[in-house]
Amino acid sequence: MLDINWLKTFVTLAELQHFGKSAIALHMTQPNVSLHLKQLEKVTRTKLIERSPFRLTQAGQRLLKSSQKTLQELKVCQADINALNELHQGTLTIAASDIISRALLIEPFQLFKQEYPNIDLALFNTTSSQASSLVKSADAELGFVIAQKESLPLHFSELKAVHWCAVGHQLSLVQGEVVQKDSKELPTLILLGHDTRTRDLIDLALPTLNLPGFRVMEVGSVDAQIDWAEAGFGTAIVPDFSIYNREHLKAEVVTLLDFPCTSLGYVVRKNQVLSKAVKHLLRLVSKQITI
Repeated sequence: MLDINWLKTFVTLAELQHFGKSAIALHMTQPNVSLHLKQLEKVTRTKLIERSPFRLTQAGQRLLKSSQKTLQELKVCQADINALNELHQGTLTIAASDIISRALLIEPFQLFKQEYPNIDLALFNTTSSQASSLVKSADAELGFVIAQKESLPLHFSELKAVHWCAVGHQLSLVQGEVVQKDSKELPTLILLGHDTRTRDLIDLALPTLNLPGFRVMEVGSVDAQIDWAEAGFGTAIVPDFSIYNREHLKAEVVTLLDFPCTSLGYVVRKNQVLSKAVKHLLRLVSKQITI
């Protein structure tokens, strides 16, 4: 009989290709990693890994494929069992980008904790693409994302349409163009880096601004975009919800009506069982977003 703990050790070892790193990742000693592998090879009656240089044998490659599927299915099964048991205690894991969590999730999370004090909320602060991957692998129960296309094995539910805004000083909108008044210099656009879904969307829509030329200043977060724009370094292009609850914003805000809008919503796995607690959290978030 194949022990599930041996399989976990084997998969980690196959993916990291290093006994020491695998021991750290599994919170085990290196001799225990070697022992698990030895026990697994004894039960399967075959060599699974060549140590020098490190490589999987043909049998190891076959076992890795089945082990990954088995462990993934068990993880999904455990998540569904937790939901069926209504999850009145334990941990609810959410994945969302920094700006989504700051602008839209804090208040609903506060209300949720009042009604479910025994459930801990764990937040993966990540990009929308990574949030989708975490839900797909069952490492997160919910992912709040923008611009998610319906795709297996995920189901996307839209919560609101997202429009884009230009944030800066002395802005005007002329035939779809965002320009700075009385400025002879090339405009500077303050944008997120290229490793985000938001930047991909903005790059596709930039031609609608009809700017003959511009400079780009890249920063790491939407909050940083707004801060640098407010400090006078250029014009930030940000989603409209990022300026919610910013009553003290000194910079001007122009809605980019010609920019194609996108959608914000949440992803779950196809056929995922949602607990009563998760459904309640979604209602709170939906209410917050539609206010």
